[in-house]
Amino acid sequence: MSSPPPLRALKVWLDDDLVGHIQLNRPHAANSIDTHMWTELPQATKWLEKEHARVILLTGAGRNFCGGIDLASLENGVGRRDPACAARTAFAFREGLDTLQKGMAAMESVRCPTIALVQGACFGAGVDLITACDIRFATADAKLCVKEVDLAVIADMGTLQRLPGIVGQGRARELALTARQISGLEAEGMGLVSATLADPAALSQHGLAVARSIAAKPPVAVAGTKHVLLYQRDHSVADGLDYVSAWNASMLNSSDFVEVFSAAKEKRKPVFSKL
Repeated sequence: MSSPPPLRALKVWLDDDLVGHIQLNRPHAANSIDTHMWTELPQATKWLEKEHARVILLTGAGRNFCGGIDLASLENGVGRRDPACAARTAFAFREGLDTLQKGMAAMESVRCPTIALVQGACFGAGVDLITACDIRFATADAKLCVKEVDLAVIADMGTLQRLPGIVGQGRARELALTARQISGLEAEGMGLVSATLADPAALSQHGLAVARSIAAKPPVAVAGTKHVLLYQRDHSVADGLDYVSAWNASMLNSSDFVEVFSAAKEKRKPVFSKL
C-alpha cells in the first residue's frame, strides 16, 4: 500500500476490509471547510480509489460533523478581482467556484459508494457534502441546516441540485428558503438520512457494519450500480434502461460473476479480486 497524501484538514486511511475512511479533521473549528479541505477531498478519494477501496466512510472529528464553510477562508472572495473589469472578476469567480464545486463533488465522483455519518452540527457546506454521498446516517439529535440564505448567499456547492432528488421538491424548497434547523430524526422522516442512531458510538458501529457488508459484495457490480444510479438521476427511464443494457452487455463478463456461482456451488463465501 502506498502512503496517503500529506493532508492538513483531513485524515484518510484504508482498513483490512477495504473500507476507506475520510475524516474531516478540524474539530477546533467544528470541521468547517477551509481552502485546504476543498482541495484535499479529491486527493483523498483518488488515493483510496487507487488503493482499491470498495466503500468510503465520511466522518467528522470531535462533536460535530461539519459547521459549514470557514468564513475566514473566503474573506478575500473566490477568484481574483479585476477592478478595471467586472466581467473579468465574474469570470474568475466562476473559475474559482468550479474548483470548490469539484471538491464537494468528490464523494459523488469517486468510483465506490460513499457513506456519511452525521453527528452534532451539519450546516451549510456540510449539507452540500452529505448530499453528494450515496448513503447517509445520523444520530437522532444531530442538527442539520441549509444555512446559506441566512448568510445572504445562494447555496452553490450542490445542495440545491441534489437535495430535491433526495427529499422531494417541496421539502427541499422549504429547507433552503427558511434555513430551518432539523434534527436527525426529522431528517430520517423525510429521507435525507436512511437511519438514526442513539449516539456517536452506535452511529459509528452501524456505519462500519453497512460499509463492511458493501465491501464484501462483488466490486464490479457495486461500482456499476452506483454509476448507473447517477446516470439515471439525470436521464429518462427509457434512456436509463438503454444505458444499463449496454453497461451489462460489457460488464457481466467478469470474474466476479463466475465467482458468485462457484462459491454458491461449493458452499463457501465468495472472494473477489481487487477492482
